[in-house]
Amino acid sequence: MESADRADRESTDALLEFRGEFPILERTNYLISNSLGAVPRATCDSLKEYDDTWATRGVRAWEEGWWTLASDLGDLAAPMIGARPGEVVFQPNVTTAHAIVLSALDLPARRRRIVTDAMHFPSILYLLDQQRRDGVEVVVVPSDDGIRVETQRIAEAIDEQTSAVFISHVLFKSAYVHEVASIAARARAVGALIVVDGYQAVGTIPVDVRRLSVDVYIGGCLKWLCGGPGAAFLWVEPELIRQLEPRITGWVSHRTPFASDDRLSRRDDAWRMLVGTPSIPALHAARPGLQLILKVGIDAIRAKSLRQTGRLLELADRAGYRCTTPRDPDERGGTVAIDIEKGCEVSRCLKALDILCDYRPGAGIRLSPHFYTSDRELDESVTAIGEILSTRTWQAFTTVRSTVT
Repeated sequence: MESADRADRESTDALLEFRGEFPILERTNYLISNSLGAVPRATCDSLKEYDDTWATRGVRAWEEGWWTLASDLGDLAAPMIGARPGEVVFQPNVTTAHAIVLSALDLPARRRRIVTDAMHFPSILYLLDQQRRDGVEVVVVPSDDGIRVETQRIAEAIDEQTSAVFISHVLFKSAYVHEVASIAARARAVGALIVVDGYQAVGTIPVDVRRLSVDVYIGGCLKWLCGGPGAAFLWVEPELIRQLEPRITGWVSHRTPFASDDRLSRRDDAWRMLVGTPSIPALHAARPGLQLILKVGIDAIRAKSLRQTGRLLELADRAGYRCTTPRDPDERGGTVAIDIEKGCEVSRCLKALDILCDYRPGAGIRLSPHFYTSDRELDESVTAIGEILSTRTWQAFTTVRSTVT
């Protein structure tokens, strides 16, 4: 009966029609979209277009499309976060986008406090930690269970001495969804800015920057947006952007960038946050994924994600595995983390079986179904974990060096 139910679900899963857009799915159980989304078939054509344009148009490519590509792609990403055309620009990566924002903060003597939490992505924690060298107090709110950081504890850490709050929308280890709107309300009440990292959110849960009432929202295409590396994006509330003067800046942010002025005259729009020459190949690679996600629709993706992550939790429970992922659907992003003994070695075994996943200490094996994932693949992954443990196959992978995932 269970097999029949699963087959029935798959026969009515309209999103599986998009599987053919991803060549790797023909031979791989791809459960690692939280780390690197599957590449769309159209990406090859987009990169070929880049090559053809360069080869045939040469330097004219800049005026014929390259120059505005960072904002043109921003207009594709904008609907996914509730932003308007012209408000989003692309950056080389999320850390750089955060660094640009940080460089624009002029912290007065009485407000030299930044609040964040211990489960923020490490790269951002490293960046914030470096601000201590300039006399900034960085308050890191801890997690009691390694799954979530209590909203109330973050709110209590935000006071009149706080200039900015940095949080993730969805935590990378546990997929816990922060109560961003509540935290933003507290930040606004004391006059602090709130900067949100939406890397694990955009493309798998609905986002509306205005409903959340945030000041800055940063995301990227590497993961759920199936766009590859080198393509992150930045939104700053338009009224705020005119007040910011990033120290990390460059010629592209200039009002007249080709005038070769020796002094910077900043633009008043989203381009104000740009720096140097954009990575045109990365932007070409990112475009097909954005177009495809818009076609599929975030609401449909979220509905399927909740069903399939719920399914993974159910399968893990039956097998007796501990999960470091919220049970409440409203608190859960697109990933389920299964924390088992020898989890790192088991994850390597799974990869050897072409079941792609990853492992994080303190979280476990992270399985991330996306709109192109079948229910069959979920069952296959949890069954394979059981077989690897029972046969002790993981022992063959105890000396294998971990790859970056």
